[in-house]
Amino acid sequence: MSSIRVGMIGTGGIAHWHGRQLLELTEVEIRAIADPSEANRARFVETFGLGETAQFADYEEMLAQAELDAVVLCSPHTMHYEQASAALQRGLHVLIEKPMTCSSEEAEKLIVQAEQAGRVLQVSYQRHFQPEFLYIRDAIARGEIGKLTSVTASLYQEWGQGTEGSWRQNPALSGGGFLMDSGSHIIDVLLWTTGLKPLEIQASLSKRHTPVEIDSFTTIRFEGDVLAGLNLVGWSPCWHETYIFCGETGGIFYDNGKITLRRLREEPIVPELPQQTTNQDKSFIDAIAGRIPVQVTGEFALQVVRFSESVYKAAGYSPIPATGEVKP
Repeated sequence: MSSIRVGMIGTGGIAHWHGRQLLELTEVEIRAIADPSEANRARFVETFGLGETAQFADYEEMLAQAELDAVVLCSPHTMHYEQASAALQRGLHVLIEKPMTCSSEEAEKLIVQAEQAGRVLQVSYQRHFQPEFLYIRDAIARGEIGKLTSVTASLYQEWGQGTEGSWRQNPALSGGGFLMDSGSHIIDVLLWTTGLKPLEIQASLSKRHTPVEIDSFTTIRFEGDVLAGLNLVGWSPCWHETYIFCGETGGIFYDNGKITLRRLREEPIVPELPQQTTNQDKSFIDAIAGRIPVQVTGEFALQVVRFSESVYKAAGYSPIPATGEVKP
């Protein structure tokens, strides 16, 4: 394969991040883009100088007409399953923005479909490639803080104010609120860095007079008697992200990208972080080329979907009423 021909489904904000990272790779060609918004398509094409790239308002037309090897999905959450399934049916590799899907049933179907098609299915959780989180995961695995005993993960963001009137507050497109959107990254970190399975989940949430959940507070008991708290506050004046991992012999404290390692009655240590060597897009292309295994598998992303479902169930919350489909 001399070049890997990529199609973009969705060309809004996050697609620009993927576009930049993909075009840093000499073997990648963005062959086609699909988005019902002509303004989004025009902005994407202008930003990356893709005047010769085929444009489609309908992703199905793009899949039918463009010669592609892979697609990157940057569309609203509830569209992920249908679009990924259609791409896999045509023998294409698929990179999906988070969340993988809005239900575990859909995620399970995609995993089987990708396996049967022999195609790469990867989910775009970028923290798997960032030095801070690589350090945290490896330090816990090395026993730097002893046996893990508790975790607190928090994200504060002006999400409620910033998404008013957008598809992110339309349950038929978002599949949920702050937890399903930005919160998915925090759930990813919680599960990936610890490698633990949740056994009990209790949750409460508030919609803050919006169509979707905005704030949620969740307590978790993981296997090994590890207790955790997950605080997702979508009605906040700013972004603030923190994690605290406590173990029997120490703790790791993360505050907006800054990490300290603490041990009882000792001075704090600022650890040396590993170098970042890849990202979600480069690793996707490397997996297609057979150079590395898939870095964020559908099987792992399924755990995030199941966890999100469990939080909503524990809170007695259903983003889309079971009595009927919510129309966009």
